[in-house]
Amino acid sequence: MPVDTDIRMGFVGIVVEKKDEIAEVNRLLSHFSDMIRGRIGIPNQADNSAVIGLIVEGTNARVGALTGKLGNIPGITVKSALTAKKTSIKK
Repeated sequence: MPVDTDIRMGFVGIVVEKKDEIAEVNRLLSHFSDMIRGRIGIPNQADNSAVIGLIVEGTNARVGALTGKLGNIPGITVKSALTAKKTSIKK
C-alpha cells in the first residue's frame, strides 16, 4: 500500500458545546501542532460554547487522524476541508 506523502492545505472547524472537554481538545491540538499553521478561537458567552478555526497543512491521513480523534470527544463537532493542491514531503 502506498504511503500518503501528499501535503495539502486546509481548514478544520471545531464547535465546542461542552467546555469541560476543552482540555482534551487542547491536548490533541498540541499533539498535532506540527501541522497547525494558524488558530483562532471565538467564545460564545451566551451559551458557554466556542468555535475554533484551524489552518492546517498535512497529509490526508494525518488531518483525518486529528479530526477523527476530535470527533470522538463528547460535545465536540468537527468538519474539515482540504485543498486539491498537493506538495510532496521532502525526505
